[in-house]
Amino acid sequence: MIVGGTGGIGQEIARFFAEAGDSVIVTGRDAGRVSGTAAEVGGDCLGCAFDLSRPREIAAALAGIGPVDHLVLAAIDRDENTVADYDVERAIRLATLKLVGYAEVVHALGKRLTESVVMFGGRAKDRPYPGSTMVSTVNGGITGLVRTLAVELAPVRVNAIHPGIVGDSPYWRDRDLSQIAARTPGGRLPQMADIVDATVFLLRNPAVNGVNLGVDGGWLLS
Repeated sequence: MIVGGTGGIGQEIARFFAEAGDSVIVTGRDAGRVSGTAAEVGGDCLGCAFDLSRPREIAAALAGIGPVDHLVLAAIDRDENTVADYDVERAIRLATLKLVGYAEVVHALGKRLTESVVMFGGRAKDRPYPGSTMVSTVNGGITGLVRTLAVELAPVRVNAIHPGIVGDSPYWRDRDLSQIAARTPGGRLPQMADIVDATVFLLRNPAVNGVNLGVDGGWLLS
C-alpha cells in the first residue's frame, strides 16, 4: 500500500511494485485521481481514497483492505509557514496529515499489517529554510514516530526515508538546480529512481529497523 501514491515519488514506488507483479493499493484524497492513477500504473493495482488530514475517517476507508505486507507513507503537503506570519490552520493541517494521519493508518490496519513500514520525512528537519517552520517540525517528528512504532509494532519493521532535493521530481524538475548539484559531493542530486531504490531496500531488508535514512547525495555536508 502506497499512501500518497497518486503522483511523484509515491506513484513511482507503486509502479515499481506493480511491474514486479505485486498487488498494489494506491491512496490519495481525490477518488477520481486515485482511480486514474491505479489504471495508469496498471497490473494488479487498486485505489482507495481518503484524506490523511481527516484521520477519523481513515479506519472506515481501510476496513475492507488487507492483509498488507508493506506500507509506504509517502503523502506530503508543502506548506510555507513562518513564525512571523503564522497560519494556524495550515499548520494544524500539516501536523495532522503527517503525524496523526500516518499513525492512524498504521493503527487502522492493525494486525493486517504484516512485514514493514516506510514513512517519508525530509531533509528540512536537518536544514531548515525560510518558511519551513512546520515542514521542518513534522519531518523531525517522523524520526520519533519511527522509533516508537518500531518498538510497538515488533516484529513488523518501521523505517523512514528523508530525501533531499530530488532533481527530477515534479516539484523540482523545472528549476535550475545546477549550483546546488555542483555543491553536492557526488556532483548530482538524487533522482526519483534513487528514492524508489532506497525505499525498496528499507521495505525488504530484514535487518534494517528503526532507521531514519537520509538520501541526499551528501548535500547535507555541503
